[in-house]
Amino acid sequence: MNAGSPDPGEGPTARAADGLDAAAGAMVGTAADQWAPRISRSVGADGRTRIQLSGTWVLRALLPQAVALSRQLQQHARDAQAQWDLRPVETIDDAGALLLWRCWGRRRPPLLLRPEQEPAFVNLSPVALLPPPEPRHDALAPVALIGRRLLALREHLFDIVLVSGHLALDVFHLARQPARMPWREISANIYRTGTQALPIVALVGFLVGVVLSYLSAKQLQAYGANIFIINILGVGIVRELGPMLAAILVAGRSGSSMTAQLGVMRVTEELDALSVMGISITQRLVLPKVLALAITMPLLVLWCDSIAMIGGMLAANWELGISYREFLHSLPATLPQSNLWLGIGKGTLFGILIAIIACHYGLRIKPNTESLATGTTESVVSAITIVILVDAAIAVLFSPVGL
Repeated sequence: MNAGSPDPGEGPTARAADGLDAAAGAMVGTAADQWAPRISRSVGADGRTRIQLSGTWVLRALLPQAVALSRQLQQHARDAQAQWDLRPVETIDDAGALLLWRCWGRRRPPLLLRPEQEPAFVNLSPVALLPPPEPRHDALAPVALIGRRLLALREHLFDIVLVSGHLALDVFHLARQPARMPWREISANIYRTGTQALPIVALVGFLVGVVLSYLSAKQLQAYGANIFIINILGVGIVRELGPMLAAILVAGRSGSSMTAQLGVMRVTEELDALSVMGISITQRLVLPKVLALAITMPLLVLWCDSIAMIGGMLAANWELGISYREFLHSLPATLPQSNLWLGIGKGTLFGILIAIIACHYGLRIKPNTESLATGTTESVVSAITIVILVDAAIAVLFSPVGL
């Protein structure tokens, strides 16, 4: 075949196909140019500069020429009196509106828009914040606050009395049917509130005994009254500090645990399930906790008293030279037995109060985590406050006993 002869494959059909491809490419290029973002500048009949935008101002169309468009827009934006006409724009999205806003210097120039284009620029315009209203001075605000606190206190007292009434009925019912007593729950609560609390109670009691003995020894040594350290430790620890320390530790440790347990059961709707099944909440959940603390608190008080006295005896030996034999021999004579029984009785009372308050706040928790945290905190604070108030009242009422 000669070099100059036409290729058999390049017939009329092949040439027609090439022509269609070229026409299609030209149409695609024309459509792309038509929808590309464009900027034109003109001067109106009134002599005012008008900057007209057209095409499609969307992110996909802006990306290939974003830098060039940004430079052109910034140059045109230098004319603060120019009027911008966006009505010929086919489509504009948030990316196009943000590009224009930044090139305008974050301010809105004289602008012509179609109604459907306005929402793209609404959120970009600065919003004038209204000044906050001046607080009104209410002279009765303290009175109203006291009233709200008293009403809340009345509500708490009513609920506590209600829980106590349910407990009394449950005890009366179970006394006639001991087989239905929740012994396993009581045993588990005794282990959690008593056995597991022994280390922390011993540590705090020992340190308090050492500190109290050490500080008292410094003062007694100056007056030559070394032997009276036994009286101070015996009465101070057995009558007041032992029950108080044990109650505060149990309120912070076991009381918060009880409140959190009931609160989680409220959040997970387990309490509602028990009510639906006809199971008494106070009998299965509250009563075991109250009985467990009523049993363990006197034992913890004795444990705390013993460890604190050991710590005080060691410090008295170090500072004052009082032998262990002399300390133990003089302690029963200086400490009337009524102080010991008073401390044990206070431990039982404190245990019942802590358990009832913890369960009260646990049953009041709403099914959300914020209420769970708030209820646990209020439970601990309320239990410690009630323990201190009751201890002060007992100290005043029984002041002649054992002294």
